Amino acid sequence: MTKVAASAAAAVADITSGSSLAVGGFGLCGIPDALIDALAAREVTDLEVISNNCGTDAHGLGILLADKRIRRITASYVGENSEFARQYLAGELEVELTPQGTLAEKLRAGGAGIPAFFTPAGVGSPVADGGLPWRYAADGSVAVASPAKEVRTFGGGWGERRYVLEEALTADFALVHARIGDTEGNLVFEKSARNFNPLAAMAGRCCIAQVEYLVPAGDLDPARIHLPGVFVDRVVHTGPQLKHIEKRTVAQEQSA
Repeated sequence: MTKVAASAAAAVADITSGSSLAVGGFGLCGIPDALIDALAAREVTDLEVISNNCGTDAHGLGILLADKRIRRITASYVGENSEFARQYLAGELEVELTPQGTLAEKLRAGGAGIPAFFTPAGVGSPVADGGLPWRYAADGSVAVASPAKEVRTFGGGWGERRYVLEEALTADFALVHARIGDTEGNLVFEKSARNFNPLAAMAGRCCIAQVEYLVPAGDLDPARIHLPGVFVDRVVHTGPQLKHIEKRTVAQEQSA
């Protein structure tokens, strides 16, 4: 058996409508763009996505969003995607906004087999108390709101603090991008791409990784491996990634 897929299309061939996806990347950094493009080329819809954000209008998950392929998304921010905001406010998309650190830990916990954990993030806000709009109705009213979560107090004396219970996240498939991978699925991520990619990979029951450089098993220094191949089911060599800038900001030249 081999973990190497012949193409991005072959790697995502068994993702069906209604599947849940944990997708790596941050903004447009380290996104599995080739896998997303291959999925967009198929008639797959009604997807439930877990990702830090939803790309931009023309890149990443924004392509699937624009085609109305995504039914629900769990994310930490809307980002620069105007279509994301429009669909959410129009009641066309269900959105569970989650504190960014909590989202990362929910994915990590899911991959580690931990069903839930307590965190102070969100206590005293609608994150814990409930009432966050998950889906709007066409008239602008809230059709689906977040439920209240369990809050408990831990510690004593000056160390007493309230914490909210957050459930872990898992998905049917994980789509991730890595700088280097070997034929056994061991992955090395590049700088900022190391943020959500390993966590998404761990949370997917079937993890599909696109890699810029594919090397034989044994070529990677074990100390350099960021994610062991036990978490990865398929690897596809997609070559160097074209880097996109989500929001370009440049300094104005100062006159003398």
